[in-house]
Formats: sequence, C-alpha cells, structure tokens
Amino acid sequence: MFSPPQIQELAGGRLYLSHGPIDVVLRAWGTAEALRACYAAAARRFPHILPELCDELGMLRTPMHEGPRAEGPVARRMLEACRPFAAAFVTPMAAVAGAVADELMAHMTAAAPLDRAFVNDGGDIAVMVAPGHVLDVGVAGEYSRGAVPLLNGAIRLDSASGIGGIATSGARGRSFSLGIADAVTTLARNAAAADAAATLIANAVNLDSPAIGRRPASDLDPDSDLRRLPVTVTVGPLTPAEIETALAAGMRKALDCRQRGLIADAALMLSGETRTLGRAFLVGNGRTHIGGGKRRRLQAPRGKSGNVGPPL
Repeated sequence: MFSPPQIQELAGGRLYLSHGPIDVVLRAWGTAEALRACYAAAARRFPHILPELCDELGMLRTPMHEGPRAEGPVARRMLEACRPFAAAFVTPMAAVAGAVADELMAHMTAAAPLDRAFVNDGGDIAVMVAPGHVLDVGVAGEYSRGAVPLLNGAIRLDSASGIGGIATSGARGRSFSLGIADAVTTLARNAAAADAAATLIANAVNLDSPAIGRRPASDLDPDSDLRRLPVTVTVGPLTPAEIETALAAGMRKALDCRQRGLIADAALMLSGETRTLGRAFLVGNGRTHIGGGKRRRLQAPRGKSGNVGPPL
C-alpha cells in the first residue's frame, strides 16, 4: 500500500523519518553515545507505526462517543488524548500526529539520557528538556503575506514547565477543520493531548458568515473520519466584529480546556489578530508577544486550575 519507510540523516544533527502520510523530523542533544542510541531506537520503532495504525484504522475513525477500542501503543495514546472530548464529535484521529511524536520520543528517552529533544510530526511536536537546559520553539501563525505562515512568536521551555507537547491546528493546516482559525497552538503535557486540544479549540473558532465556504468532509475525502460534517474550505474577508466573535468562542473553549487541566496555554490566531490564555507565548527576551495584531489574554477565574516551527 505504501512505499517502504525512509530514514535519512539531515544537516544540523537531525533525523528525517517518512512513511506514507507520516513525516517526522527529530533532533536530540546529549553525548555522542546517547545520540547514537536514541536515534537508533527511533529508527527501529518507526517502520512499525504505520502498519499498526492501519490495522486498527476503522476503529480509529470511530467517534469517541461510540466507544472505540484499540490495542496498539500509538492508538492507545490517541484514545487517551481524545477521551476528555468525547462529548463533542471527535475521533481518535484528532491526536494521531501528536501520538506518533510521543511514541518516538518515549523510545528515544528510554534508550539514553538526553539534555533536550524534539520530535516534530508535521507541526505536532513532542518535546523533552532536562534540568539546566532550555528549548526555544518558533511559532508560525501569521498569514498576512499569503499561504506560507510567517514566524510570529516563540516559546521557551525548561524542565519546570511541565510541557511535553506542542500542537497546531486550523483551517489553513493540512487537515480538515470545522472552524475558521488561521492557527491554534496549544501547550500540554504531551503531544497527543496538545494535538487533540488544538483540534477542538480550532473547531470552536467559528461563526456563521457569508464569507465562509464549507463543504461536507466526505465530498472532499470519502474516507474522512469527519463524515458529512461541514468543513471549512474558504474564509473571505471578515469584519472586526466577526473576527472578535469567532476568537471569543475559541477562547471560551481554550479556557475550559485549561480549567480541566488538559492544556497549559493556547494561542489563537485569525486574520492578523491573536488571543492567548497566559504568558507562555513570549519570545525569549520576555518583551515581545506573539502575533502581529492585537493580543489579549483571558485569565482563568481565581481558584481554578488551569503551525509550530522547529526549535530556534
């Protein structure tokens, strides 16, 4: 069905892994011995991931409210990440990229002690930072100059952050979206959790407007797990009031996710406007905020818990 997996060394100490729809770039930092061991572990695990997912694909395209079950380790990560959102229409596929990144990261860190590492599966990224180290990750969500997003912010992570995953979803991404966000980037305990949350928050950045074109997902892809749900295909010029309404709806969903402990932070971007929950989305000097337009924060009530580029 698919060509054999590709495993290739890239410049800058990176490793490229490709198999069917899965494209991963990863990198680790540590001793030469540790790097050899962790890259070998990733290379051994990778060829088995896609066949395992294909074996359970029918179940992984089943909505969570119908109680899908799966046995593979990546599939179980997908189910765990999507289970908190079972009240909405969501299938385990909402977390597939993040779950693949988490699986490879787990094998890398089990193989050797590392200073820091990332596994980037199409913008859904598993990250690891050991004490005494930091990892700067670029955020690209500004589409003012066309189809290719501009780098418009960064996140600095350390071992105390508790962040193990970063994910981005939106109507301009490679997957279908029910919403109209240019991009929603989330930070969570792992990449699968961040992936699922980004998908649901991006769906919530939405409103009814003649400027928005939608089509049933199955018309665009007969195998889509979204079935006949209307997915966004075009977003024309929106009024300031429409932009505010859509972002406010997404922020309510993001705040709910943070209050439930599902994410640590989120940045929502639409038509040059950006909203964030907290202060994680700052560049390293702490002075410049993400986003080219206005930036507003929405704090959780007192007493409540609460397309990403390569690391810089």
